Amino acid sequence: MKTRHLNLLPGILILCLLCTLFKSCRNGVIQGMLIITQTAGKIEDINFSKGECLRYIPKAQIAALYPDKPWSLKILTGEFYSACYPEISYDGEHLLFAAQKNEGDIWQVWEIELGSLKSRQVTSLNENCTDPAYMPGGRVVFSKLTSDDTVKTAYCLYTCNADGSDVRQITFGPYACCATTVLKDGRLLTVRRQLLPEQGDPMFMVLRPDGTKADLFYKGAEGSALVSCARETTDGRILFIETEKGDSSEQDLVTINYNRPLHSRINLTSALAGDFNAASGLPSGKLLVSYRKPGADNFALYEFDPVGRSIIRTVCEVPEVSILDAVVAEKHERPKKLPSEVDMGVKTGLLLCQDINFRGFQSMSIDPGTKKASMIEVLGIDTTYGVVQVEEDGSFYLKVLADTPFQIRTLDKDGRLLYGPCSWLWLRPNERRGCVGCHEDPELAPENRVPLAVKNPPVIIPVHITEIKEKGVELE
Repeated sequence: MKTRHLNLLPGILILCLLCTLFKSCRNGVIQGMLIITQTAGKIEDINFSKGECLRYIPKAQIAALYPDKPWSLKILTGEFYSACYPEISYDGEHLLFAAQKNEGDIWQVWEIELGSLKSRQVTSLNENCTDPAYMPGGRVVFSKLTSDDTVKTAYCLYTCNADGSDVRQITFGPYACCATTVLKDGRLLTVRRQLLPEQGDPMFMVLRPDGTKADLFYKGAEGSALVSCARETTDGRILFIETEKGDSSEQDLVTINYNRPLHSRINLTSALAGDFNAASGLPSGKLLVSYRKPGADNFALYEFDPVGRSIIRTVCEVPEVSILDAVVAEKHERPKKLPSEVDMGVKTGLLLCQDINFRGFQSMSIDPGTKKASMIEVLGIDTTYGVVQVEEDGSFYLKVLADTPFQIRTLDKDGRLLYGPCSWLWLRPNERRGCVGCHEDPELAPENRVPLAVKNPPVIIPVHITEIKEKGVELE
């Protein structure tokens, strides 16, 4: 009897394996396949600094590529005029993407269930919505074209529930924000480019999912351009594509360290001719890269060795088609879900600066020949919110109307401009932020002392507002 049970065991195991295979292969979709974005024809410069050509790629398609059958592509978005840049859910069972159902339609966020290949619309808004990403807690972040008196015309970040309900705006500066990635620590990493008063170079901005603590994460050399979103590897590296001298130079694969993003840049492909368009990590430590050889018209998919800094093999190359990106359809680590300090019943946020005369790694006050700032001016997009006298130690403490973009510049005792303005800032309702000084290195920690400014009530910005109540403001 015991022997008969043993003889049945192989059959049971085979049956279980077949059941699992049947379940995972229904409609030809399997866990671990590659999900690619492709488009026909020659690709010109597609990068995140230009915006229009990146977000609105005509006639793009999302397809499934089987790892063991590199020529067997299955189109997943055949019912759409254009669809691009999918994001895989943490359980590996769904993908988000931006798409036009028909030519000329507004771009919206959609989701496909990989088992049934059924799609559903997530957003139904009146403006173009692109660059979606899953967040822990069942919400989605995406970029939306925004036109109002607060930001003029910009691409701001929004979040919503998985069914498209409860849409919330989380960035409020005159920036083009796109290509958002959710880091393992729960923060959002997005490509940000200033639009007003003049256009700036794209850089990576990091922020919490509620829009608080938005700050610089990485900035390349002047004139450089970010070409792709950032992707985080299992060993604490951030991958992205960058040109060092704008559109005229080659697009290289770059990595930075999560712990020191401003001081750890490594160009992995400086010795390789040709252009890279996207990169993502594999469990083996190797990378999947979209790469165009010198003289070629189209991008193909390759495996890349970041240690040897070389192309290992061709994964997929289709004549007359460019493969713009690829991700693996599998389960992956769910990021941390961060708590939020935002309280929509509060109309303001608080900003504390320890010393406006602190720049970089030294205080300007230690050099007798350096002019010392004694005032700040807080600027809006097309107005000034007022001038504030700082304390003797260079500190200031402000109460700023929430969700309103502003810049700060420093003035001497005679009101002459010294430095600034800084990048656009905003504070979410009930947010509390602090900075070491003016244009300080973001890796610096503040000196262990109590700034004089906190010994007095904060100065209300705009300065013409004399009192703020939870349900409104009173003017002079």
